[in-house]
Amino acid sequence: MARLNNVMKRYKELLAFPYVLALALAAFPARLAYGMIGLAIFFKTEQETGSVALAGLAIGLNSLAGSLTAGIRGSVMDKWGQKWPLRILVPSYASLILTLNTMHTKESLLITAFVLGATAPPINLSVRPLWKDIVPEDFLRTAYALDSAMMSVTSVIGPVVITSLALSSHPALGLGATSAFMAIGGTALALNSVSRNWIPEKKAKGQQKLWRDRAIQLLMFEGCFIGFGWGIFDVAVPAFATQENVARRVAWIFAAFGIATIIGGLLGGLVSKNLAPLSALRNAYLAWFITCIPIAFTYPDWTMALVGTFIGFIGGAVQVFYFEVLEAVRPQGSQTSSLGWIWSVEGSFMAIGATAGGWVSEKYSPRMGLALLPVMILIGLIILTVGKKRLSAANDVPTVEEDLRAIKDISNDVK
Repeated sequence: MARLNNVMKRYKELLAFPYVLALALAAFPARLAYGMIGLAIFFKTEQETGSVALAGLAIGLNSLAGSLTAGIRGSVMDKWGQKWPLRILVPSYASLILTLNTMHTKESLLITAFVLGATAPPINLSVRPLWKDIVPEDFLRTAYALDSAMMSVTSVIGPVVITSLALSSHPALGLGATSAFMAIGGTALALNSVSRNWIPEKKAKGQQKLWRDRAIQLLMFEGCFIGFGWGIFDVAVPAFATQENVARRVAWIFAAFGIATIIGGLLGGLVSKNLAPLSALRNAYLAWFITCIPIAFTYPDWTMALVGTFIGFIGGAVQVFYFEVLEAVRPQGSQTSSLGWIWSVEGSFMAIGATAGGWVSEKYSPRMGLALLPVMILIGLIILTVGKKRLSAANDVPTVEEDLRAIKDISNDVK
């Protein structure tokens, strides 16, 4: 009880600093919109066309466009700051969601889904560097933990909200609410004084291109397979539930997965100092692969939720160790761009996986799509094992400073 009181006291002290509460609340609605948009596009497309394959393709195109432009949007923020990029992208994005809500043909739905991905405001990349400007150094860890928790909470709440709205008697409310949340949160962030006054960090002299760095190349190669596997998973689950006429269960399956990811990440952070990041990542990766094997034998009921809980729990720890490895091996001066460009590669293959997931689910079986997840994770583990020399900089136990930077970089989404 005393330890819990100390934790609560720490967060109360954090929230007492000027701008902290305002910044945390400003971004929350926009993050919630990102937790809703994927399933919003899926249900809208499936309801209008009656095709799970087209719904998967719509998500795939949205993810592909977002991934291809993630690094570019992050670079724009690094060069020109946050004020005008957010003020342009936020209203455009919110308006485009409302436009999608009025469309009925497959061509218009697919094109608009793609444009939405390309113009997604980089909300999370905008918030993360701001904490250093408004809290003392000894409160950074607490601030980053709060920021990560806020993102994780929206990833859990978002699917529940959009599933309830999209499957209600007024399905148009789903995209309408998503647009409203983005408009409210994005505008609040763009008008926040901390965001307006943020000055981008200067790049290091002589910094080599990211795609020429051998460690980054390896992580990008690994990301191809992990992205493809998760893209299939994200579509196979709602496709399976839709085909079985239990689509409402999708929200609770993803909610169980998301909550477990939060818990796993918190526990992973507790043990990160006891193992070198690379060793911890490979060990957690192996456990991740093992827990994914049963997913192909589940049904969209408590069995899928249970297995998804274990997958999310281990995956949360993998995320912590992964970002420690990235922080240890990335080139100097690439604190934001390294993550953005890796996501461009991983997210592009996630989009391909989402498209493949819809096609496989409709033409063959969602179980076949689910079975590909452990296969992709196994390939990722093999890549990390074979190429471990390229990641040798992550073999040392992280310092306190490196841990802080790694926690700062943790994100499920670079939007």
